[in-house]
Amino acid sequence: MDPLDGTTNFVHGFPVVGVSVALVVDGRPVVGCVHAPFLDETFAGSRGLGAQRWSGAGSPVPIRVAGRAPEHAIVATGFPFRRKAQLPRYLLMLAGALDRFEDLRRPGAAALDLAWTAVGVFDGFFELGLLPWDVAAGGLLVEEAGGRVTDWTGGPGYLEGNILAGPPHVHAELVELAARTGGQLST
Repeated sequence: MDPLDGTTNFVHGFPVVGVSVALVVDGRPVVGCVHAPFLDETFAGSRGLGAQRWSGAGSPVPIRVAGRAPEHAIVATGFPFRRKAQLPRYLLMLAGALDRFEDLRRPGAAALDLAWTAVGVFDGFFELGLLPWDVAAGGLLVEEAGGRVTDWTGGPGYLEGNILAGPPHVHAELVELAARTGGQLST
């Protein structure tokens, strides 16, 4: 559980703040929920049962990742501020993503970035150096909305904090870009 994802945003009065809760069994999230209290949005999913979004007091709506082509994709990211040693590799990824996708965004709350990727607001997400509670619920949402979520090698270890997520076609581009950055990642 992350009691407040986007703590710096909260302190500075920027309303992109989320609460993220997930149940992880055998290293895989099986239930997850992300709530944006200042935006009145909630996203929830269960492995194999799909994911939904609630806006305001409305009824839940099933969610799906976007289908935009990579050259029209808007991809979210976050800086590895906790792990400055990863900055050189991250900057290579950032440059590659700016060249490959239409544009990038950096809202500052990974759980919400992943939830917004699950509903198609963003077409992908990448970051280094996160914590399991930053990515467990949001990663499940992306998967249940039809997307892919991996670590930077394309493997299943994204709960260790290095994550790539998006619809299959954008995710494949992210994996390729991450491979070009080379080097080993420290956690």
